[in-house]
Amino acid sequence: MSKTYALSDLIRADNFIDGQWVPAASGKRFAVTDPATGERIVEVADSGPADARAATDAAARAFPAWRDALPKERAAVLHRWHDLMIENADELGRLISLEQGKPLAEGRGEVLYGASYVAWFAAEATRVYGDIIPNQQRGKRMTAVKEPVGIVAAITPWNFPLAMIARKIAPALAVGCTVVGKPAEDTPLTALALVLLAHEAGVPAGVLNLITASRENAVPAVADWLADSRVHKITFTGSTAVGKYLARESAGTLKKLSLELGGNAPFIVFDDADLDAAATGLMAAKFRNGGQTCVCPNRVYVQSGVYEKFADLLTTRVAALKVAPATDAAAQIGPMINARAIDKIGQHVDDAVSRGARVLTGGRRLTELGPNYYAPTVLADATKQMQLSCEETFGPVAPLFRFDTEDEAIGAANDTPFGLASYFYSQDVRRIDRVARRLEAGIVGINEGALASEAAPFGGVKESGYGREGSKYGLDDYLSIKYLCQGGLE
Repeated sequence: MSKTYALSDLIRADNFIDGQWVPAASGKRFAVTDPATGERIVEVADSGPADARAATDAAARAFPAWRDALPKERAAVLHRWHDLMIENADELGRLISLEQGKPLAEGRGEVLYGASYVAWFAAEATRVYGDIIPNQQRGKRMTAVKEPVGIVAAITPWNFPLAMIARKIAPALAVGCTVVGKPAEDTPLTALALVLLAHEAGVPAGVLNLITASRENAVPAVADWLADSRVHKITFTGSTAVGKYLARESAGTLKKLSLELGGNAPFIVFDDADLDAAATGLMAAKFRNGGQTCVCPNRVYVQSGVYEKFADLLTTRVAALKVAPATDAAAQIGPMINARAIDKIGQHVDDAVSRGARVLTGGRRLTELGPNYYAPTVLADATKQMQLSCEETFGPVAPLFRFDTEDEAIGAANDTPFGLASYFYSQDVRRIDRVARRLEAGIVGINEGALASEAAPFGGVKESGYGREGSKYGLDDYLSIKYLCQGGLE
């Protein structure tokens, strides 16, 4: 299937429910703005509980037929959806950059990354196997089969407006679930465009439904799904505080939950590391999307013997980063998502400096570029007393902490309630084995700063959540196991 859209044709402003574009029941709308300029792009539907319920009604009607479709039929639809995403990668990338702010190259890269999950789960759709359990009693046959959990509610963040929702929707549709979804209020346009392409690919009416809601109305809208016993699963990427709220409020109907929550990732540079490689890895891990990812290193621990040399290497590279709007083809760092983000970054840097940190580069707002820009920053002499040691900055700030021993580094790295990603650089094979085993994280980068892959399980431990996205394990959270015992066979 091949069909290309102009950017203007991809921008939709209404909810998508039961195969139709419809306004919010209340008629209310809210503005989506360009973070580079603060200017309004378009006003979209401001949904409430009535819209969430209408989406659930449609998903419930569509579920039996979609569940009973052959896996290869569902796979064919997903393959067509993937092809449309690739065909429209340039314009989708422009849309991501427009509403989220990341540079154009990163926007297009996100499209390809999100599409890889759709292709992966299209293939996995035909590989959902059960088991024949060895006989335990004569005259009985015991089997275990896997079935779709039912209606899935997908709630996604603003920092990857295409990839996060694609890697939730794709496995759900692959196994026969139907979906109701709500993207972040800052970046709903990319998700709406993605649903447009899914419908064009042949996803039947009611199988995939999407509503948009403002910050004020999001909680009442989502609360309807939390209370509705027809919704059997919640999949969410976002803050730990919201994840805990979803877990509490959905407990009344005992929904299945996948929660990919906050992080506070450590990045450890041992004195035997390849420092050039470590600096390259840190640049890739820390400054992707301007530091606005859940796996960005938030605390950089450098062993004393190489601390100053590594700080110099990193500072030179960070100072050379080009900060500009996505419309500048040379941009490497775009605007932050909104004023709240900029305020938090500034607060963290100011607090660190007041407690003794040295600014090696950056450390200021770039108001000459627009309202939401912050200079890529390296801070030396960071300590655990600073806010940025225990709170996720979510911006282009790399604080350098000094350590002396391996035990000290691991203790500091694990001294957090979060456990999503960790990174370390070392050329000592024995140390690599020890540290990899001792780090408390769901994802560990060993001499590598770029971790994401559709073939790898993505998720955390501790207060970074539970469940895994991507890989062969990514279907499990959308399936339930049914045990069948047939007697009277002798």
